[in-house]
Amino acid sequence: MTTGKSYSYADAGVSIAAGNTFVKAISSLVKATARPGADAEIGGFGAFFDPKAAGFNDPLLVAATDGVGTKLKLAIDTGKHDTVGIDLVAMCVNDLVVQGAEPLFFLDYFATGKLEQGVASAVVAGIAEGCRIAGCALVGGETAEMPGMYGAGDYDLAGFSVGAVERGQQLTGEHVAVGDVLIGIASSGFHSNGYSLVRRIVADKGHALDGPAPFDTARSLGEALLTPTRIYVKALLPEIRAGRIKALAHITGGGLLENVPRVLPKGAHARIDSGAWALPSAFAWLQREGNIAAGEMARTFNCGLGMVAVVAPGDVEATLAALAASGETAHVIGAIDAGDTGCTVVGNAETWGSREAWEAVHVA
Repeated sequence: MTTGKSYSYADAGVSIAAGNTFVKAISSLVKATARPGADAEIGGFGAFFDPKAAGFNDPLLVAATDGVGTKLKLAIDTGKHDTVGIDLVAMCVNDLVVQGAEPLFFLDYFATGKLEQGVASAVVAGIAEGCRIAGCALVGGETAEMPGMYGAGDYDLAGFSVGAVERGQQLTGEHVAVGDVLIGIASSGFHSNGYSLVRRIVADKGHALDGPAPFDTARSLGEALLTPTRIYVKALLPEIRAGRIKALAHITGGGLLENVPRVLPKGAHARIDSGAWALPSAFAWLQREGNIAAGEMARTFNCGLGMVAVVAPGDVEATLAALAASGETAHVIGAIDAGDTGCTVVGNAETWGSREAWEAVHVA
């Protein structure tokens, strides 16, 4: 017979009771995301979704998964946790809509060393808000308390979303042709990419996260850098279904240079004029602080454009008008030329802090 101390899971640093309390605390947030096809109840071993109840006849399912990257470290350092959940949803659902898919449901994974109810609830509140903006149901998730895996106060996030598009209506870029026009849709900031470089420059230059943002003195630097990723689903779906959009690129890691070519067929080369829109002040500030070359900006950040749409010349005005009516800011930024599949971003001596004309090229 074994004698001595009797161990419990709590002795190892995991509180089952805290986990149960957390699930109960967020249940109302989850229910608020219910939509046709899903009741958004949680607590079971899985979730059902009925595509027919969502209005689909012969749908193709599209799946996406993503995280928030080191933007999470800013949330942890500032103690502001209520918006990174929006980022998490945005990174997934924006990847779905570029394929023509309507996001249907979302699941999250939250991992930490010790579950702190206030932090976790704030994160999930952001996830629920992101789902509301995107029109998808938060149908489940996993909260993992793993002592020894994370430092005090640290946590990690991952998201997974499934969408649907009627068979034959998916966006593949196969119909993109020479002469088509590129429309850039404004971002809300850095979104969720490039933050390892952002944080490095902020630290090296000695900027305080709780001090005023040099590019937005109405907010602290930390708050400004945590501006959540814009969700484009509701603005873009009507245009996709109207047949006016041939292809869409979500501008994430790799910036404009590497993301636009991902949706182009062979023989199509995107040419983007950096002077077609104003580089937002946050990007201009970071570029000056880090002495970042214009080409490096184009391949690292979205530079003020979270989405790029490819449309036929005859559909440009209608698309711009519809996007404006839905609250988006959009610009004609270039066109499709013949050439190796890829992207070229060009600028003159007046753009992006350059003292001379420049161009950055990426061939896929």
